[in-house]
Amino acid sequence: MLNAEDPGKKLLLISSSNVFGRAYLDHVEKDIRELLGRARRVVFVPYALYDRAAYAAKAKERFRRMGFELESVHAVSVPKPLIETAEAIFLGGGNTFRLLKALYDHDLLDSIRRRVDAGVPFLGSSAGSIVACPTLKTTKDMPVVQPPSFDALHLVSFQISPHYLDPDPKSTHMGETQEERILQYLEENDRPVVGLREGTLLWVREGTVILQGSTNARIFRPGQAPVEVTPGTDLTTETGRPAVRTQ
Repeated sequence: MLNAEDPGKKLLLISSSNVFGRAYLDHVEKDIRELLGRARRVVFVPYALYDRAAYAAKAKERFRRMGFELESVHAVSVPKPLIETAEAIFLGGGNTFRLLKALYDHDLLDSIRRRVDAGVPFLGSSAGSIVACPTLKTTKDMPVVQPPSFDALHLVSFQISPHYLDPDPKSTHMGETQEERILQYLEENDRPVVGLREGTLLWVREGTVILQGSTNARIFRPGQAPVEVTPGTDLTTETGRPAVRTQ
């Protein structure tokens, strides 16, 4: 279904930091604690939002309540040393174009790749999860700024489409659905895409990619019908665990 990943990498890629009826990161607190393990110092990348100070303050308070120290790269003039000494890295959500452009502007992509390759835990939310992929091409965001390239971190070998919404059969809207846009991507590109609905997340560790969360995800591959997968499924096996079903 998906290729196996580097067994030394440890990533948690979530569709959204907020779900209906829950506060910021509440629905993934257990997973974040498991991801971070003994790490206590998290380096936060808030570049996806315009007000980086307010974003960092919000994240810092949330991680403090979980027992972790959070430092934001926006607060220093030269952020690369923070990344290069990080015990864990968190890329927050927002606008993917803004996030990726800032990573290029501050020359942080290679530093993040090296740290993740070395086994440093990586947390991505929404835009942060897309930027963990090879390219921005599966984002729905408006290009409010222009990065030098669509090439992203390439921490995983597949693409993510977060906030995945199924077509509403009662809707009179005549625009393209998210599924149609993903299928257009696959007409021009050959990497699979994971449509992550709200409340879902991907665990990448020990070479596997495991879907977790409160609902299914949808897998798109070139030349094949989309596949629904249930929480607990290992996406790196051909049949998955538990069984997958097609629609």
